[in-house]
Amino acid sequence: MATGAELQAQGISLFERSDYEAAARAFHQAEEAFASESQLDMVAEMKVNQGLVHRALGEYQQALDMMQAALVTFQSMNDQLRTAQVLGNMGGVYMALNDFEKAFHAYRQAADTFRDLGETQLYAHTLIALGGLQLRTGKYFEGAATFEAAYDMLDKLTLSQKIGRFMYRIIHGIGRIAGAVPRLR
Repeated sequence: MATGAELQAQGISLFERSDYEAAARAFHQAEEAFASESQLDMVAEMKVNQGLVHRALGEYQQALDMMQAALVTFQSMNDQLRTAQVLGNMGGVYMALNDFEKAFHAYRQAADTFRDLGETQLYAHTLIALGGLQLRTGKYFEGAATFEAAYDMLDKLTLSQKIGRFMYRIIHGIGRIAGAVPRLR
């Protein structure tokens, strides 16, 4: 009989190969195994993973249901890091649903928590998602400022991120000259 950790690893491998149906089964089995091992935090982790599978399949309400259940668990455990991670994932689901207000709220909460915890890289990646949301909703100058702040925090940028940072600095500079962009703190 496989352990929860083995089933989790199998699910991750299947997910990475885009075999979502099989990944969902593996994560569900891992959830049951972790429950039998009384590892409630890992049960919640498997719910998040199942939620990510649902998101990949375009089953957004099921994704939110799974993630919401995990969120409640992590909040009750006062696990701020995992709470923020779930909120970031939920932000992505809300984006897919075009519920931009909820996406903004989820991303903002996640980003603030990562910042407060000193999780600079997670904070930066969440700001990138938030910047994408701002651009998508027509807040170009704010999005440029958010991207610029995020890229300045990342340890290593890809070529496309370096180009993006250059472009966003130009946009942000124009916005600052026009008085449209507040400084991020």
